[in-house]
Amino acid sequence: MAARNHAAGARGLGVGLTALVLAATACTPGEAESRNNASGSVELSIAPGTGAEEVAPNTPVRVTAESGTITDVRVEQEVVDEASMPDGDGDGAEDGDLYAVTGSLNEDATEWVSDRTLRPGAEVVVTATVTDGSGGTTEETAEFTTTPAVAGQRLELAANRPLSGQTVGVGMPIVVRFDLPVTNKAEVESALEVVSDQGATGAWGWLDDDTTAVFRPEEYWEPHQNVTVNMRLAGVEAAEGVYGVENHRLEFEIGPERILTMHVPDHELVVTADGERERVIPVSNGAATVRFNTTTSGTHVLMERAETVVMDSSTTDMPADMAGYNTTVKYGIRTTNSGEYLHEASYNTNIGVANTSNGCTNLRMEDARWLYENTLMGDVLETTGTDREVEWYNGWGYWQLSFDEWQDRGATGAYATTGGTPGSVHGEGR
Repeated sequence: MAARNHAAGARGLGVGLTALVLAATACTPGEAESRNNASGSVELSIAPGTGAEEVAPNTPVRVTAESGTITDVRVEQEVVDEASMPDGDGDGAEDGDLYAVTGSLNEDATEWVSDRTLRPGAEVVVTATVTDGSGGTTEETAEFTTTPAVAGQRLELAANRPLSGQTVGVGMPIVVRFDLPVTNKAEVESALEVVSDQGATGAWGWLDDDTTAVFRPEEYWEPHQNVTVNMRLAGVEAAEGVYGVENHRLEFEIGPERILTMHVPDHELVVTADGERERVIPVSNGAATVRFNTTTSGTHVLMERAETVVMDSSTTDMPADMAGYNTTVKYGIRTTNSGEYLHEASYNTNIGVANTSNGCTNLRMEDARWLYENTLMGDVLETTGTDREVEWYNGWGYWQLSFDEWQDRGATGAYATTGGTPGSVHGEGR
């Protein structure tokens, strides 16, 4: 499948836009504004028009002018419906630019269309200015309300990885989990803007639960840069009648390009950072007498970590005819959801000599502590030499899929992380 690229720069053409808090205003019935200036040479219209009530928040705002050019559009919103108000602080969600409704002008500046959704349960005031050929100006205003959010149909952010302020490795995916299933995936993807200092091509994919969207670049992130994710979810229709109510901003840093490589038959783990070898660590991997105790090959991403971890076979899919275990180990770094870790195993006398574990990578205490203290969530572990391949959905194994395969798990395809999003947030026919 060919990569489906989308131009990201076309939606940065808003004109004089702000998002301000207004006092509540009463609306009177009426159509979209359409008035002339004193000379009768300019006609300006705004849709939705004054008096419109319970407008769907994903309805685009359109300003059109005849015999003049649009020079300024301002969209101001105040949420007045209590059920539509965000529950939390939204990670800086009240920042003006995160809620600002920007838009795009056509080539001759006679039509402006918003490229962001409106907030549910809000009173909205749109003010537009048009200039005619002689320098005269016409200003018109439309006031309307948007549909409020409904209990049980508010799309909210349940969790995300990484967290704001974290420094992560070059293999780190952006994982966004919602509290409700998403059926309008294209609209939600288009509300999630990823911006990186050095730019990359990437795409969103969805897990089978329909609640989790994951962004990964085509290749590993370039190291030593900042990444911002603007989640402008307020007003996005995630499923029929289900609207987002809050915007969020996620900011994190990509650290060094740290790659861990391990050819299982060699009984060693090699750690490099920015191309320089940092450490060679003797290990003992899975005994591989059955599938359960075979260390998985493939591209892994280092996940959660804990100084003390209880390894309990009752929480795994160990075959019934194998002896169980319950062991407490130090300096555990998870590499799969199915229970593989890099961890201290001072009890294993075969470290560096033979593979005798239940599938985890066993380390000596000193090496385990060093790895725990000198690696990041998101660093990459590339493992070879076994006949058990890690599944793409097992942990953060998303790099197991080709980029074309990854795009097939999303609705909008690839786009550049230099600003902009891959499509329209308004939905078909709007």
